[in-house]
Amino acid sequence: MMAVAGDNTFTGTIGGGIMEFKLIEKAKSDLQKGIANVSTMQQYHDKAHGTDQSGMICSGSQRVAFVPLFSKDILFVSQVQAAIEASNHASLVLSPAGFEMLVESKSNWHFENETDWSSTEPLVLQPVIHIIGGGHVGLALSEQMSLLGFYVHVYDDRPNLSTLELNQFAHENHIVDYDQIDSMLHAKPADFVVIMTVGYRTDKMVLSKIILHDFYYLGMLGSEKKIDVLLREMKNEGFPPERLDNLFTPIGLPIFSRTTQEIAVSIAAEIIREKNKNLPTGRTKSI
Repeated sequence: MMAVAGDNTFTGTIGGGIMEFKLIEKAKSDLQKGIANVSTMQQYHDKAHGTDQSGMICSGSQRVAFVPLFSKDILFVSQVQAAIEASNHASLVLSPAGFEMLVESKSNWHFENETDWSSTEPLVLQPVIHIIGGGHVGLALSEQMSLLGFYVHVYDDRPNLSTLELNQFAHENHIVDYDQIDSMLHAKPADFVVIMTVGYRTDKMVLSKIILHDFYYLGMLGSEKKIDVLLREMKNEGFPPERLDNLFTPIGLPIFSRTTQEIAVSIAAEIIREKNKNLPTGRTKSI
């Protein structure tokens, strides 16, 4: 989705490239003309079609809907914003009649013709990451995930930690007792959790406290040797092997990262890959 305003500002994307540029210009033109009806355009990403070519050659096609919003729609937009902020389970429905909101979370696409179609999508809530460990990598990862639109929690057991005090990228910083982390980590099953404490002992303590909790993603920073020892110890102590085997560790994509910023990029890339793994990508090769 994109939002295009009359003052030439916009946010979001519908695919980029020359196609997106042309459709932004059309949206601005429609606004200037005061066009109030919802319309759609079919765009083909190849040179084989005589009409409706997008200007790109990446194959496939997409149908783009143009939905005008005017001052009369401010109340509806406010209701959508309130539903998102309250984390309500709601969906946004788009049809030739415009936008409406459903008080349930569902996804559906229906298309018969230009006057009989609808698109229903859940109101996408901001993804949340919990970074356990507020050191230099935690600071760099906070910055990276904040740039990617995540709501960032950072936890550490060291009061007056300089990197925690410098962390202006986290939305919330928490001083916690790692021995009580399971009761102080208010993470939901859809959240992302990363363990990167100051050392082996605290890493193991934190992991042992939260390994039985359900998260969308749970990863831990560390060398392969350290991880092998830690996981072997925990399995010998009776922790479920299937839980430990699902841990993302050593964390991050293998891009030979060395600096804290490079490590943060590798972790962020792995998290984005997992977050988007069920979305259509247009690629036939796996990573």
